[in-house]
Amino acid sequence: MLKFSEYVYEELNIEEIEQEIRALIIKLKEAKKPREVYKNIDAITEVRIKVETNFSLGNVRFTLNTADEYYVKQMDFLDEISPRYEALVNEFYQVLLESPFKEQIDKHYGPVLLKCAEVSLKAFDPKIMPELIEDNKLKSRYSKLLAGAKIRFKGKTYNLSAMGKFLSDTDRRTRAAASKAYYKWFAENLSELDEIYDKMVHLRDTMAKKLGYKNYVELGYLRLGRVDYGPEEVKAYRDQVYHDLVPFTKKLFRKQAKRLGIKGIKYYDYPLKFLSGNARPIGDKDYLVNVAKKMYEEMSPETGEFFNFMLDCELLDLDTRPNKAGGGYTTTFPAYRAPFIFGNFNGTSGDVDVLTHEAGHAFMAYQCRDFKLLETVWPTYEACEIHSMSMEFFAYPWTEGFFGEANDKYHFSHVEGEITFIPYGVAVDEFQEYIYENPNISPVERRAKWREIEKKYLPHLKYTGNEFLENGGFWMRQRHIYESPFYYIDYTIAQVLAFQFFNLDRLNHQDAWERYLALCNLGGSKSFLSLLKDRRVRLVSPFKKGCIKRVVKPLKEYLTQFDDSTM
Repeated sequence: MLKFSEYVYEELNIEEIEQEIRALIIKLKEAKKPREVYKNIDAITEVRIKVETNFSLGNVRFTLNTADEYYVKQMDFLDEISPRYEALVNEFYQVLLESPFKEQIDKHYGPVLLKCAEVSLKAFDPKIMPELIEDNKLKSRYSKLLAGAKIRFKGKTYNLSAMGKFLSDTDRRTRAAASKAYYKWFAENLSELDEIYDKMVHLRDTMAKKLGYKNYVELGYLRLGRVDYGPEEVKAYRDQVYHDLVPFTKKLFRKQAKRLGIKGIKYYDYPLKFLSGNARPIGDKDYLVNVAKKMYEEMSPETGEFFNFMLDCELLDLDTRPNKAGGGYTTTFPAYRAPFIFGNFNGTSGDVDVLTHEAGHAFMAYQCRDFKLLETVWPTYEACEIHSMSMEFFAYPWTEGFFGEANDKYHFSHVEGEITFIPYGVAVDEFQEYIYENPNISPVERRAKWREIEKKYLPHLKYTGNEFLENGGFWMRQRHIYESPFYYIDYTIAQVLAFQFFNLDRLNHQDAWERYLALCNLGGSKSFLSLLKDRRVRLVSPFKKGCIKRVVKPLKEYLTQFDDSTM
């Protein structure tokens, strides 16, 4: 098996790719029999696998070191050609939808291929290529800006990811100073952050109007591939969160303040869950990976095979380094039939969250590595996040190996944290919807709107003494807002579904695991709501009235089994 370092990045020649795929498209149009149609679809897929593998490799190697001159140039190049490649794929989709063999294609490949084609054609036209190219460049500029952050603290220099351990320090003065230093960087770069986002919003608004949409909201949903729900369902879901969950999260935050014994609790206190300190891993990165290896080998034959493949092929990069992009993600290299996990460990419980979360994504991709069509490997984002967030819970029987005596602390704070996360994720979505419905407001007005929405869903937050945050700057650290409009609420939708797995797992582990494995094995072969309804999966849609109230009830009972005041 090849290791990641042996994967070959090939500089793409977009003219040759266009020539090759268009020649196959002509053959596809001229096909007289279904088997000729399938042959040419498969041939086009093979070319796309090669192209998309190189896109993925270029992006990964850029994010591993955003100062690498070669990959900086390659990302600039890939940003330029990706809209041309998208246009080429849409030419292929157009021919599929016009084919006299549509019925046979649907039967042979399943309904997802043609449904993807329909949605993609609604979301793209060559006339928006200039905006797409510029938007890609702005995303890379934002990523590079954050990756290059250098924060002086306690006599040393840290990047944004490495500052995480200080933000939850048990010493209040350290937390306050770390928060001040962290957000000072954002305040000092406010002008550039505003400029990047302002340009993005106007570019996206222009794209929507060129395609005949009122604003970017509808286009944003289409570009995420959402086919069975829209803004109306999402708004009703946000209302559920506000009415059925926010009152409970307010109680949890009040309980945390009491636990910490802090009167006049400030924003920088909330990352600390217990006066004795948060649950932290008891070992370094190599130790955690070894515990994960044991865990996945014991969890199931499928997860054991998957994780050992990842280790053998060196498909995890988890260290925090200067100039490495922040955050965590999973991607795939289709030509190598392999996923890749990217993370930034910083010595907090988030390291275990990232490891198990991204392993959930990667496990699904590994299970679906032999799917014929690229369209059917990954489902839409909200479905993808079920795999990852549920895996965090399925890891619970083994987390003592990560946390030792702090295991109960981890379980309590993890469940509590995932509950209190949902209103934040919903706030991000409501903010984005407002921004794209009002694209011409000023950066100052945008930040003011964020603070207004933040107070609605997160009324406990007090930013006294931090002008940047009080004026509504917190959202600027959320890369999804810049890079993937309307994606972020998918985490909250998936969290509600992951909680369903968690609740079921505590009642009947075998049933829960079999349903989860079935969901992973389905990949993107069905739409989001169809995946939930599948007879092997059977999950309740978060859009169904009363879903959140029903899901949260057993979580409240679960939290009561812990005496958090003694932790």
